[in-house]
Amino acid sequence: MSTNTYTIREIQQGDNPKIAATIRSVLIEFGVPKVGTAYEDKALDIMFETYDNPKSSYFVVAYNNTILGGAGIMQLENSEENICELQKMYFSSEARGKGLGSKMMQICLEKAKVFGFEKCYLETMPYMDGARKLYKKVGFIDLNEPLGDTGHFSCSKWMIKSL
Repeated sequence: MSTNTYTIREIQQGDNPKIAATIRSVLIEFGVPKVGTAYEDKALDIMFETYDNPKSSYFVVAYNNTILGGAGIMQLENSEENICELQKMYFSSEARGKGLGSKMMQICLEKAKVFGFEKCYLETMPYMDGARKLYKKVGFIDLNEPLGDTGHFSCSKWMIKSL
């Protein structure tokens, strides 16, 4: 699946250090706290293994051998409802403004439907305006409190979408 010369594909084991570095770089760029966010997640360094499970997938955006971002879905942790979480959707500045976020969102939400999830949840920061605009465009609505237990206590915006 390509958008111009960019490719969106499922994560491969060799992508682990590249996607971890990309995500951490984006988080630093946006001034996201290192504590209580994806920055400190143990899964960040083993993304292939983390998403190599039933009803979970992670996709990366690649340009040649450079990983420019990614996003994934997985069952919402500590929730008994049939809700997945859109996780670790971050793109380097080189990938932004090219429609890749919209394409990635479409791929993730379609995969969530294939897995049989009824809703998709996400957490974000209040100042990530571009991301929140995209989420609202595809039908996510704001929540007043978090769901599940992601461990991302520094994220103060929560959203959900029926699938």
